[in-house]
Order: sequence, then structure tokens, then C-alpha cells
Amino acid sequence: MTQPTTNTQSAISVNALSHQYPPTRKSTAPVQALNNVSFAITPGEVFGILGPNGGGKTTLFKILSTILTPSAADAITINNHNLLTNPHLVRQSLGIVFQSPSLDGKLSARENLTTHGHLYGLSGPTLKARVDELLQQFNLADRANDLTESFSGGMKRKIELAKAILHRPQILILDEPSTGLDPAARRDLWLTLHDLIQHHGMTVALTTHLMEEAEKCDRLAILSNGKLVGSGSPSQLKELIGGSVITILPDIHESPQPLLDDLVAQFDGWEDGGAPALIDNTIRCEHAQGPEMVAKISAHLAGRIKSITVGQPTLEDVFVHLTGNKFTN
Repeated sequence: MTQPTTNTQSAISVNALSHQYPPTRKSTAPVQALNNVSFAITPGEVFGILGPNGGGKTTLFKILSTILTPSAADAITINNHNLLTNPHLVRQSLGIVFQSPSLDGKLSARENLTTHGHLYGLSGPTLKARVDELLQQFNLADRANDLTESFSGGMKRKIELAKAILHRPQILILDEPSTGLDPAARRDLWLTLHDLIQHHGMTVALTTHLMEEAEKCDRLAILSNGKLVGSGSPSQLKELIGGSVITILPDIHESPQPLLDDLVAQFDGWEDGGAPALIDNTIRCEHAQGPEMVAKISAHLAGRIKSITVGQPTLEDVFVHLTGNKFTN
């Protein structure tokens, strides 16, 4: 699912990106982490990158962050800078928030920001004014001189974000930004991101494993086995599933595989790509006549199942449909 996406109006444009990791002691063959991936991100949007473990999203994040040089690509442009030939210009356009904390807990909030500012060549009154501005913006002015090791997860994430935008980048890239945050802190994080977009014109690209976070993105790209298997807005992706989604939980005394085989042999008319499949000991299938099929399946498997449900497709269902994995894998 690759299409030419070169566009000088794109905040990020990726064309025919592939990456291989060399053989290791565990694997004698190269590992194909990304395979001919193409997409474009529009200025001012929130773009989510989803994928199961091993799907390629971490490799993509590293390449976009200029940490990893790709094996091959027709073109990668970020803020109209060529990542392949001018990565130093790309870095000036990017703010990056890694999944793992990068704060020095023995430094205060102000010291963490000041130290980071020095890395971007800022100093003196200009740097002090920018640090003061960010501490106010993130409601941390009263904790400016406190060591960050005493901060909550949500407060630490605010400082991480403040570091990322200290040099006024046009594009913000985040790796699993809500990891370890409670619901209230996640809500604050998203309010901050939307403020950065609305009032500062930033573009946001992020990886996530949370469905509620994916739902908040303007558009999504879904990776599986290194390939782009789906892209579009959450509503557009849900339209890929034409029928209702049926979920069957086998009785505790029943083996799921014989039930699955029985369903496949007994019924037909499943949606394209939605035939009964076993996902974590739960049978999942898609059918245009969902409620009618539930009645038929319930009668046919009476006494052998614990529960059966039917509903409209969710992003979780789309993810399973396209990758064969649960969203949180």
C-alpha cells in the first residue's frame, strides 16, 4: 500500500522508505524492518503511527528523528529539508520526545531546560526568557527550582515537552507519549498538544499503543511486518470493515480451535478479510448480517461458548483486521 507522496506542502513526506537490520547471532538473514513505506503528513495535523511489536514503528520513529540512517528511500523531507542529505537542518525543525525519560532528576526543572537550550546554541537573556516562558506555559513556574526527581509522571512529561519545543521547532515527534501516565495526566498532555497546534502552528507525529489516543489523531498510519497496511482518519479506517464485528468467547472447558473450525465449516458470507480467526483465545469475525449471525452461531454452538457479542467496528477491530494482532500487543 504505497503511493507517491512527494509534496512541498507536506510537513513530513516519506517516499519508498525501506530499512534492513544486518544479521545477528540469532538470525543469519537480514531483518526487513520497513518495506517500501510512503506517506505524507499535513502541516498542523496530529498523525498517529500504529503497529504491533515488530511492525516497524520504532524503526520509523528513529529514522524520522535522524537517529537511524535508512537503508533505502526515494525521498524523505521534513519541513522541506531533505533528511537524507541535510539531517542537521531537519534536526533544527524537530522537537523530539522519547518514550524513555531523558530528564536529569538531580537537576531542577529550570536547570534541565537551560542545559537543553545550550545544546541548541541558546544562552544568556534569550535562553532565560525562553525558559521562563515555557515554565509559565506549562504551569510549572512555582516548581522551577525543584529537582525533577520529585515530580509526578505528568509533570515530568510536561518538562519533556518543554525541552522539545524550547528551540521553537515546527514539528513535534513523540514516541508513546502517554506511557506511564494516569488518565488525568494523559488528558493534560493532549490539551497541551492541541494548544501547541492551535496557537503555535505545530505539526505532531506520534506512535501510540492506546486506542483512546489513536482516536484523537486526525489521521493514522498502520504498520505491520514493516509494510504500511492502512492509512486514513479513524472514521475512514473503520469503513474498511463493511459489516458488524462478532466476538465469541469459548466456554472454559472448550478448546477454541475446534470451535473455530466448526464455524468456518458451517457458515459462510464473511466479510472480505473477516472470516473467523483466533485472537488470544477469542474468536473474532465480520459479517454483513451481524445480529442474524449471532442468533445462528448461538444456536449452533449452544453450551460450548461463554459469551457472544456483536457491534460496530472500532479502531481495535480495524487494527486486528489489518494486522492480525490486538491493538495493545
